[in-house]
Amino acid sequence: MMKQTLIAFALSAAAVAPAMADQALAQSKNCMACHAVDKKLVGPAFKDVAAKYAGQKDAADKLAAKVMKGGSGVWGPVPMPANPQVNEAEAKKLVAWVLSQK
Repeated sequence: MMKQTLIAFALSAAAVAPAMADQALAQSKNCMACHAVDKKLVGPAFKDVAAKYAGQKDAADKLAAKVMKGGSGVWGPVPMPANPQVNEAEAKKLVAWVLSQK
């Protein structure tokens, strides 16, 4: 019984760890200065981004490029600045996390 409990705990911790790690990455790259998971700040809520791009095949690549290069016009008049501190691998990881928000 103890072994099963430990295995279940390890599996659940492993499932939570990537989500926490990606939120930590978002915080470390200053995404959270303008975005929140569930409410609009300067930029849209990550849940709203996920809903808007749900089912779009090219969404991850399009958004990763926007994270790095910036963009404007999609969510209103406030532009998203370029984020040169975010490399391509980090941008893809961040976008995958954002698109997983419900």
